[in-house]
Amino acid sequence: MTDTGGAPSTPDPARAALLAGVACYVLWGLSPLVYQPMGRVGADAWEIMGHRAVWGLIWAAALVWFARQGGQVRRVLSEPRTLGWLGLSTLLIAVNWALFVWAVNNGHTLETSLGYYLNPLLNMALGAWLFRERISRGGLIAIGLAATGVALQGLALGRLPIVSLTLAVSFAAYGVIRKRVPADAQTGLFVECLLMAPFGLAWLIWLQSQGAGHVFDSPQAAFWLSMAGPITVGPLVLFAWAARRLPLSTVGFLQFLAPTISFCIGVAQGEPFTWLRGVSFAFIWIGAGVFLWSVWFERARLRRAALSGEPGPP
Repeated sequence: MTDTGGAPSTPDPARAALLAGVACYVLWGLSPLVYQPMGRVGADAWEIMGHRAVWGLIWAAALVWFARQGGQVRRVLSEPRTLGWLGLSTLLIAVNWALFVWAVNNGHTLETSLGYYLNPLLNMALGAWLFRERISRGGLIAIGLAATGVALQGLALGRLPIVSLTLAVSFAAYGVIRKRVPADAQTGLFVECLLMAPFGLAWLIWLQSQGAGHVFDSPQAAFWLSMAGPITVGPLVLFAWAARRLPLSTVGFLQFLAPTISFCIGVAQGEPFTWLRGVSFAFIWIGAGVFLWSVWFERARLRRAALSGEPGPP
């Protein structure tokens, strides 16, 4: 396409970053539709985890090579303290991945949705607790609404929403650790997959030796299980690229896309959705709305202060 002067139009970097961010969270939201076919070809959560580790390592290695981050990988591998932190983050993300895969293959997609709605609100609470970050009045209200939603979800299920809470806590703790690790997202993911891959590969080899593996059952099985690589690495690539170019308030809004899509998938697939469960999600949605409003309001206030020369918050 050309402009009125006939010169080729240049891509809008802001629009490209927004599209990348939307694509990232849409892919994360649609990921149950990738993991469920893996379950339908016979693979359980642990076999799928093995494939995530192995195929994820291959894709992450390609990403590191493309980004020319080999030097950073060597540095991380030579620093015991950094490697130790990444070992802990690997354990947390492995728990998160395995539980998510199990949940979406066992009729708990709505619970995964609740967990990822809670995640940004839990991040805000952890930021205040661990990093002395200030929580606005809107943030406190959002956290209170989310807590009410979790309590109502427990009443609706007749038990604590263990899947939701474990997903939210494990991913929030993972984020806290990765905040402390001096490594880019691509390098960190590669090292995490590198730490997981030997266990995943050993498990897959053992399964095949026992006749319990499924990757060679059919072309369909091979295709879906190999998709564990791109669905693990692809969204992260888009996120890492977009997050450096988008305002924090925009990222805060986009992160609610994924659980909303997963929520729609769970309802469409007929998971139980009582009126009490609907009320619990309403509290979560209102809390998310208050959170987004408080982020937007704070950003607008800081912008006005910068333009008028007023001092910002301490």
